[in-house]
Amino acid sequence: MTIVLPFTSATWESAVVPVRRVLERHGALALPTETYYGLAVSPTDEWALRRLQEIKGRPADKPILVLIGHQDQLASLVASVPPAAKLLMDRFWPGPLTIIFPAAPALSSLLTAGSGTIGVRLPPVAHLQALLREVGPLTGTSANRSAEPPLDRPEDVERLLGQDLDVILDGGRTPGGPASTLVDTCGPLRVLRPGVVDANRLRAALAEQGYILSP
Repeated sequence: MTIVLPFTSATWESAVVPVRRVLERHGALALPTETYYGLAVSPTDEWALRRLQEIKGRPADKPILVLIGHQDQLASLVASVPPAAKLLMDRFWPGPLTIIFPAAPALSSLLTAGSGTIGVRLPPVAHLQALLREVGPLTGTSANRSAEPPLDRPEDVERLLGQDLDVILDGGRTPGGPASTLVDTCGPLRVLRPGVVDANRLRAALAEQGYILSP
């Protein structure tokens, strides 16, 4: 049976121990982000990553993004931080911008889909950041079956995915709307997925330091 826990700025601390227990048992949970609910497992747990793929019905050739609570947590995930990525981090994090970095060699191919890269975001939700600082980075792929719409209500997450999840962190309805913007900083700078952060804002910030963002 799925456990539903309140998850707000006033209650997040009570979720830390249950979430740690879930992660220790290779479990999976759903949590609210700045856009939609996400499916969270430990990015270093091969068993849990396989479970995540099964829950979503996700093709093995699609990478899985990771959420962090502080820039210091990048060290375990990335091989390097390109200068343009550092600029974007300083300007747009915390925020709905997922940046693609060169992946740390030890990361599972289930996470990177064999791409050698990893997408990471520092979400602009203070209590989610706090949880991530306590339990470590977590995956943040949208809480839905592949090819189905993302979910912004906890009751829908429970109805459609509850039988496969150990915990749902109930933060109420999320803002929804466009997903996070996805920018590749490994090679030519380019927007892989338009989203909340407008590409023109990214282009202008990068241009200040001589970087060119491809259309």
